[in-house]
Amino acid sequence: MSFSDRWSLAPSSATDWLREIAEDDGLTGFMPPPLPDAAWVLNAMYEHDRAPAGLSYDDVHRAMVADGTAAMEIVGDIDLTAETTVTGGRLGRADHPGQGWRRLRWAELVERSGDPVAPEGRLPCFRSFPSVRINGSWPVSIAPPTEGSLDRESWNRLVRLLCAHSPAGADTRCLAYYSPLMLGAHDFDNLHVQAGVLGDAEELYDHPEIDFSPSNLWAEDRSWVVCTDYDLWATKVAGPGFLIEALLADGELEAVRLPWAC
Repeated sequence: MSFSDRWSLAPSSATDWLREIAEDDGLTGFMPPPLPDAAWVLNAMYEHDRAPAGLSYDDVHRAMVADGTAAMEIVGDIDLTAETTVTGGRLGRADHPGQGWRRLRWAELVERSGDPVAPEGRLPCFRSFPSVRINGSWPVSIAPPTEGSLDRESWNRLVRLLCAHSPAGADTRCLAYYSPLMLGAHDFDNLHVQAGVLGDAEELYDHPEIDFSPSNLWAEDRSWVVCTDYDLWATKVAGPGFLIEALLADGELEAVRLPWAC
């Protein structure tokens, strides 16, 4: 069966209830309140122990421009290479970087750096871990979390946990919403929503036209909602207490409570 056979298009009106509970237009995703509980799944990052110490992604980029292996970026009269910093951050879905890279837990980097997951009142995003960066750029030894999408490993694990803690299991009817930002369009009259079953939700990661995990995934009975905001490095899961406790206790995912963002 093809992707479209498993995931049919659903009407935009399927998001009306999300718009109401989030009190938002969903441009970057509909952020739900606790239902009645919530936790944040942190996007994966990785570390390579043999990468050069003290070297940043921006250092590498500038060296490549200098030796001609990378082109200068000029827009009008502005030399973007000189005026901007290559941070090493990425947007969209991501896989494990490959041989030599290991999962770097946020908790480990918090202990190492002294920076919190996010300062109180803020959410995990590109501003996290400022002391780790070198003049605003990440060291090449770390592949930072991607923005706006869960990594594949975390997405697949989250789907399996949702199956395990939903009454209908893999047969749970659910819907997925993709932000217009992911489609390169701002059409809020025709929101992109697809319907299927939870057991097929891993396939949503490889949507043939979209390079992100869904902005929102939710059970048709509205018992739980997942939100990956386009601007964040973490995914909020709102639902019953037993589901949230399972997320927090899981050894593969890295999930935390953010009391100011429940």
